[in-house]
Amino acid sequence: MNPPKIKICCIRTVEEANLAVSCGASALGLVSAMPSGPGVIDEGTIRNIIRCVPPAIATFLLTSLQNADAIIDQQHCCRPNTLQLVDSVAETELIRLRHALPGIALVQVIHVGGPESIIEACAVAPHVDAILLDSGNQKLGIKELGGTGRTHDWTISREIRERCGKPVFLAGGLRAENVGDAIDRVQPCGLDVCSGVRTAGDLDESKLRAFFSAARR
Repeated sequence: MNPPKIKICCIRTVEEANLAVSCGASALGLVSAMPSGPGVIDEGTIRNIIRCVPPAIATFLLTSLQNADAIIDQQHCCRPNTLQLVDSVAETELIRLRHALPGIALVQVIHVGGPESIIEACAVAPHVDAILLDSGNQKLGIKELGGTGRTHDWTISREIRERCGKPVFLAGGLRAENVGDAIDRVQPCGLDVCSGVRTAGDLDESKLRAFFSAARR
């Protein structure tokens, strides 16, 4: 198995983006307006960071919007090459996004709970380029759509990876101490980390390098 690609999420400044890339990140996550969670920055800041990112690096715009027209407008404003849909998006809206944004990758987040998450992932997989498995909770009064720092049941994650037919990113509570076990158990194509490489909210170079080292081992 090839080493998984690593996405550093909740990037807030050009300096953080440069640090993540210098440590080996293949992708950066930039968080637009959310009902909860860390790392939210305004769309102007997102656009300015993306302008400074090398072309080979994937730029993921995390959006909680569920309407295709609104998501298309957001993509046109921020200009990411990947849309990370952190809430559920109807099949009709995904089809509209695919037709309107043919060069933009679509990544649907599945917040892993019970076996129903497997059904959800397999249903949406034909309409997106990848699935990202996280540990949020869409059923709360204020939705958790990422950035919780919690792990979930990796047994379910592995089954989703085996059955959905699309590349899978694993997120949720990853850090240097558990990433090797996560890779062994799930075998994802990519890893997504935020809180596990931060100290007091700031990107921590020593934690970044420890995470990359552990993931590559």
